[in-house]
Amino acid sequence: MRIKRSVARFFGLMVLPAVTIAVVGYFGAYGIWGERGVLALEDTQAKLGVAQDQLAQLSETRTRLEHRIGLMEQGSPDPDLVEELARTRLMDGAPNQVAVSRDAH
Repeated sequence: MRIKRSVARFFGLMVLPAVTIAVVGYFGAYGIWGERGVLALEDTQAKLGVAQDQLAQLSETRTRLEHRIGLMEQGSPDPDLVEELARTRLMDGAPNQVAVSRDAH
């Protein structure tokens, strides 16, 4: 009877620490390997770096296009830009002139 009581007391006292260890282990593992854990942070930072590079490229393109639009919207459009656009769109030139297409810049 005495052994039964001591075994029951021992297991009764061990329930709370066991549950605590299980809960801490679960949340600790999730904090490392989980969807928002430490290892996922590295992947997210890499994706953020790629997205920031794309944003920088798009911002540069937008600035360049805004400048070209501004040149066309003034009271009198920039004659050099008008000629450039006409030559690239029409591929037309003067007599004895060869038109070579080029990539837009």
